[in-house]
Amino acid sequence: MDYEGFKKSVLSLTGIDLSSYKEKQMKRRIDSLIMRHKCKDYEEFLNLIKHDNNVFEEFVAYLTINVSEFYRNPDQWKFMDEVVFPELIKKFGQNLKIWSAACSTGDEPYSLVMALSKHVPLNKISIYATDIDKQILAKAKVGLYNEKSIEGVPAEFKTKYFEKIGGSYKIKDEIKNRVDFHQHNLLADKYETGFHMIVCRNVLIYFTDEAKDDIFKKYYSSLRPGGVLFIGSTEQIMNYAEVGYKRKNSFFYEK
Repeated sequence: MDYEGFKKSVLSLTGIDLSSYKEKQMKRRIDSLIMRHKCKDYEEFLNLIKHDNNVFEEFVAYLTINVSEFYRNPDQWKFMDEVVFPELIKKFGQNLKIWSAACSTGDEPYSLVMALSKHVPLNKISIYATDIDKQILAKAKVGLYNEKSIEGVPAEFKTKYFEKIGGSYKIKDEIKNRVDFHQHNLLADKYETGFHMIVCRNVLIYFTDEAKDDIFKKYYSSLRPGGVLFIGSTEQIMNYAEVGYKRKNSFFYEK
């Protein structure tokens, strides 16, 4: 079995389309995993993930590249706090429907709850958070982080919303309860609609240009008119005007 055949088998087995990822980078990651499990080829490895649930879960986790931290790129969060949230609340009221897509270990949706809590009572906040990786979602629900992860959290929130446990920090239930986690594949699954804001940062860099375009269009359909898409500092939407977005600044696009 060659890599093409392997990609097809993985698609039917996991729903993950490896063709949408940059090939050289992804193939290198998979080849090193296959070597680690001492399999001689793709076929043998495929057989292993079919019959060993732990290796299957490890494989999915390996494909999903998780680099995450609270309040990543503070200037962008400042703009969101001072400009984007007040505008959205003025337009749509306090019950904002927000999606944190490819949310990884939960740092981003929890950061959104804390940031929004300056504008809206906690009991009115609900963040819909999704990721393709079940293991990562399980980790997100636990809400335990190391010191480096929470470095960027404003001091007021650090003392108010985190509890120190040994060398780690656990996010408090009052924040945790505002986030609703679900498994979701950005490339294959149906997108919910009616969002006032979608946050998807530093994830699409791993996808091909075609897959990126497709996702940006789907986000556009998922937003309400006047809603905002917040992307990462490593990304840009080249044809944003064609899709129908209006650029607010380098990282925020309005429908």
